Amino acid sequence: MDLHGARITWLGHGTFTFTTPAGKTILLDPWVQNNPAVPDDKKHLGKLDAVLITHGHGDHIGDVDAVVSESQPDQVIGIFEMAAWLGNKGIANAVGMNMGGTTDVAGIRVTMVRADHSCGILDGDTVLYGGQAAGYVLDFGNDLRVYVAGDTNVFGDMSIIGALYKPQIAILPIGDFYTMGPREAAYAARLLSVETIIPAHFGTFPVLTGTPSGLRQALESFGLTNVEVHALQPGQTAE
Repeated sequence: MDLHGARITWLGHGTFTFTTPAGKTILLDPWVQNNPAVPDDKKHLGKLDAVLITHGHGDHIGDVDAVVSESQPDQVIGIFEMAAWLGNKGIANAVGMNMGGTTDVAGIRVTMVRADHSCGILDGDTVLYGGQAAGYVLDFGNDLRVYVAGDTNVFGDMSIIGALYKPQIAILPIGDFYTMGPREAAYAARLLSVETIIPAHFGTFPVLTGTPSGLRQALESFGLTNVEVHALQPGQTAE
């Protein structure tokens, strides 16, 4: 797996940081301080250049206020309805976009793509509509493109994501129960035609039973023996 000077750190569950070759840092899904999978020495991230949000469930946005206050990102990006809710909560630099849109984020090109998942925001005792759940394609401009699926099941339009954006790396959930499991993730690799999968959203809670070894077995069952599974430990960086 060649990251061409970029770095990808799995903080745990669905939360990642991406460091660009120019040294900019982007956080995916601000569930950090209260995320049981994040190592203690990673719970305070310092300055961030941007935050990307895939959807409104608490295990993805649960620490958004604390992260924005502490890390002062220039942009907090999510789908339109999510950004409106964040703005109403006092996050002045929330940017709302929508499916198929592309924007510059900390010097890289970021495209929002669909995910097959729900997106309710628990606001007090009320569940609010948070717009559609999303994934992102990150184009680092150095022949590195990463597809971050967010929470999702496999869906047929992943083949369009693969054909249009040609990501070499896919960050896919494999935990099962709330997202796709290893078998569905392996089929997603076929649709996307990716070279490498970084597994996510597994192991945090007992109900998330999918494993990287299960993903490797599923890939083999589909004849995808050339797809690398690059499994990280929480807090570990690929570079």
